[in-house]
Amino acid sequence: MNDKNFKTEQEAFWAGEFGNEYIGRNDAPELIAANLSLFSDILKHTRDISSVIEFGANIGMNLRALHQLLPTANLSAIEINANAADELRALGYVDVRHQSILEYTPQDSHDLTLIKTVLIHIHPDRLPVVYDALYASSRKYICVVEYYNPTPVSIPYRGHSDRLFKRDFAGEILDRHPDLRLVSYGFKYRRDPVFLHSDVTWFLMEKTL
Repeated sequence: MNDKNFKTEQEAFWAGEFGNEYIGRNDAPELIAANLSLFSDILKHTRDISSVIEFGANIGMNLRALHQLLPTANLSAIEINANAADELRALGYVDVRHQSILEYTPQDSHDLTLIKTVLIHIHPDRLPVVYDALYASSRKYICVVEYYNPTPVSIPYRGHSDRLFKRDFAGEILDRHPDLRLVSYGFKYRRDPVFLHSDVTWFLMEKTL
C-alpha cells in the first residue's frame, strides 16, 4: 500500500508517520481497563455475539478488551497503518485486513460491527462510504463510539487542521439505514475517577430486517 492509492489526505496521514507515532501514545494497560469498562456497558445490551469486526483497529486496544469479554468470538480488523496491522497479527487471534476502510468491500457479515474514534478522522465527503460498509458488514449490531456534536464541526487535532471532525454520526447512520433501531447509548467522561476515557459517546444500533 502506498500514498498514491489514497483518495484523501486523512488516509495518508494515518498510514504514515503520524499513524506510527499514534501507536506509541496509545499502548497502555490503562486503556485496556477503560475499554473493559466501556464494552461491558455496551455488551450488556446485546446477545449472542460470536463475531466482531472493527473498522480502524490500530494495534487492537479495543479488540484486546473484547477478547477478554467475548473469549470465544471470532475477531476481525481493518487497519490502514502497516505497523499497526503487524501488531494486530501478532496478537494471534485477529483476522487482519491491511487496507483503508474507504477501500474495504465487505465479503462476510459479523454479529457486531465496531468503529471507535475513527469516523472523526474521516473526510466528511467520504462518510457515506463508511456508513454503508459498517451496515453491510453487520448481520445484527453496529456500535459507534465517537466524539459527538449535534451539528458538523471541524476542530484542530494536535496542530493539524481538517483531521478531526465532530458530528452526529449515529444519527446520520440511522437516517441512512432506516431499518436500524437505536438500542442504547451512553457517555464516558474524561474526568472519570477510575477509568481513562476521552469524552466519547457510544451508540448501539440493531438491524430489524
